[in-house]
Amino acid sequence: MPQVNQVKCVFGEEAASHAADLARLRIAVFREYPYLYDGDMAYEKYYIQQYVQSPGSVIVLAMDGDTIVGASTALPLADETQAFKQPFIEQGIAPAKVFYFGESVLLPAYRGQGIGHRFFDQREAHARSLDQDFEYLAFAAVIRDADDPRRPEGYRPHDVFWNKRGFTPEPEMIMQLPWKEIGNEQETVQSLMFWLKSCT
Repeated sequence: MPQVNQVKCVFGEEAASHAADLARLRIAVFREYPYLYDGDMAYEKYYIQQYVQSPGSVIVLAMDGDTIVGASTALPLADETQAFKQPFIEQGIAPAKVFYFGESVLLPAYRGQGIGHRFFDQREAHARSLDQDFEYLAFAAVIRDADDPRRPEGYRPHDVFWNKRGFTPEPEMIMQLPWKEIGNEQETVQSLMFWLKSCT
């Protein structure tokens, strides 16, 4: 089994130097269920720029030698777009009080080595290292029906893992985002639910 031999944090311009590799990685992993995302490089490079430009952001890389095989992103929610902030505003939570975890993607051959935990550990440590008095850590996950016909046999959602990390689902906090699913010609609107954890 191939092994991850380094997990490291990158910021700013160093993160920018990996933009193409990160874009390819996101496209490859998010094609899988439950996201079924038919991505394109142009959008991905644009997406990664917000993490390059945010002074409080971090990108955690999982490396096999010099090859990036996984990545995890995070930034202050105040630096995200309005679609991400609005559910918090509606619940009376100031975006400035939230540190947002973007995504964790890891190639299948490298799963089962504890890298998911290391991604969370690094991002949580980074959030607490910033002098911004965050009250919450948060992420959003796509909502799929349990009987979705596209669900692969043997698929297990990550809910148990997220619960063990101390995150709680918030059914009242739903975000709508469009993306193009595999097999579709046009983008369709997808619903994502936020999960929260105290940052204290």
